[in-house]
Amino acid sequence: MVLVDDGVATGATMRAAIAGLRRQQPARLVVAVPVAPPETVEVLKAEADEVVCLAAPEIFMAIGRWYIDFAQLSDDDVRECLARAWGTRAAAATAAVPSRPGGT
Repeated sequence: MVLVDDGVATGATMRAAIAGLRRQQPARLVVAVPVAPPETVEVLKAEADEVVCLAAPEIFMAIGRWYIDFAQLSDDDVRECLARAWGTRAAAATAAVPSRPGGT
């Protein structure tokens, strides 16, 4: 199982996700993130089977700092991207999920 996020700062949310997924007893649990502070990567390595992190800058500050565009996406934006990636089958499946006011 691969657990992906757009970046990790403290790792608290990722650690909670790892703990929840561990209850499902996956054969292997890999965490994949583009950016995280080195100390957080080390903490996650102790809890996941593998951590893939493209950049672990010593001076981290915030996830958004490492993106050119870190704008918030709406649920509809995500559905549209998934529909394009998966084709019409995914579009039919995701169309049944109502959007919450204010996005996520």
